[in-house]
Amino acid sequence: MSLTRRGVLARGAAGVAALGVSRGLLAEAAGKKIPVGLQLYSVRNECGKDLPGTLAAVAKIGYHGVEFAGYYGRKADELKKLLDDNGLKCCGTHTGWGTILGEKLKETIEFNKTIGNKYLIVPGGLPAKTFATAEGCKETAKIFAEQAAKAKEVGMRVGYHAHGGDFKKIGDETAWDVLFANAGKDVVMQMDTGNCIGGGADPYATIKKFPGQTVTIHLKEHGGPAAAVTGEGTVKWKEVFELCETIGGTEWYIIEHEAGNDPLGSVKGCFEGMKKMGKA
Repeated sequence: MSLTRRGVLARGAAGVAALGVSRGLLAEAAGKKIPVGLQLYSVRNECGKDLPGTLAAVAKIGYHGVEFAGYYGRKADELKKLLDDNGLKCCGTHTGWGTILGEKLKETIEFNKTIGNKYLIVPGGLPAKTFATAEGCKETAKIFAEQAAKAKEVGMRVGYHAHGGDFKKIGDETAWDVLFANAGKDVVMQMDTGNCIGGGADPYATIKKFPGQTVTIHLKEHGGPAAAVTGEGTVKWKEVFELCETIGGTEWYIIEHEAGNDPLGSVKGCFEGMKKMGKA
């Protein structure tokens, strides 16, 4: 098919314009600021002793939000007031497998609506058969997909959090990959960088494999000095941030730190590490 000179020029201009738009969108994605939250399991003993004081300390450090791992005997409205008093958002809650099933899901949704949270993340405790066989992974994935669809109707997300054992091999694939390959895109893949590397897997390749599903991510250091804070170990943070800010679909960075004798000091160090890397 022949083209006139004008046609060639028109097509060329359109191509350049399209290229400019795509580059612009990519630059915008790469430059977006993702808020930084804290998984409160990092300071669980402090929360148990003085939840209001601990939330105030976390807010003073500079964290934008918190992810719950237990409610310390507080009702939903009490938690919401504590969050509001400290200018904090709820960036997730780790909720048991049983709390997203059957009628319990409705209760869980109502509780989390009150505290202003839309991320219902199961931290473990899946049926024992889940990671025993590929079929077990697929069965659990189907349940996750069904419950995620129900939560989506009210603007919430259901997901699963990574632990090292989730990356055991089932045939040629990891159990994690089998689970998420069958769960569907509505299920949040809450990667934990430290747990993934500790389990012998590759968090960077995994984020790439499931684009758009790393809606929230646990930024946990691996290696380095004892009780290393974010930026002191072996995690390739530049690559993690680039993936999250382009293809990951990430809405929250969530710090988790589980080592050392000074939990509040450690999570402060993690936040300072994020500052040094331009992410807080």
